Amino acid sequence: MRGMQAASGALGLKLHVLQASTEHDFDTVFASLVQLGAGALVIGPDVFFNARTEQLAALAVRHRVAAVYQYRPFIAAGGLLSYGTDERDYYRQVGVYAGRILKGEKPAELPIVPATKIELLINLKTAKALGLGAGDAARPRR
Repeated sequence: MRGMQAASGALGLKLHVLQASTEHDFDTVFASLVQLGAGALVIGPDVFFNARTEQLAALAVRHRVAAVYQYRPFIAAGGLLSYGTDERDYYRQVGVYAGRILKGEKPAELPIVPATKIELLINLKTAKALGLGAGDAARPRR
């Protein structure tokens, strides 16, 4: 959150933090986004949201909000953009760790391995539905 606040301030943008902890909260959040005139929505990584990517993507398109989430399934569900670790690489690394543990290594002694593959995916169909084109990319929205 601190990084997003610093980045938005540096870009001269206003950051609104909205919370949703139940599906009922989604309607309130999206109505607030429209009322605030928000140009985009960044959905924070959370297990609760992971299980609701299709619902979130549909709400974003219905309310004409450009939304970004960290996982590829958000794009498949109709979301605009995803930016995050490559899930296949992540699960491959989980397998490597599991193998090392099964061979007798202690989990606490295994090194932390940062992600090496990051994906940026854009759903062009959703971009078109939101009226975003090549000329719009250079124009900041507030």
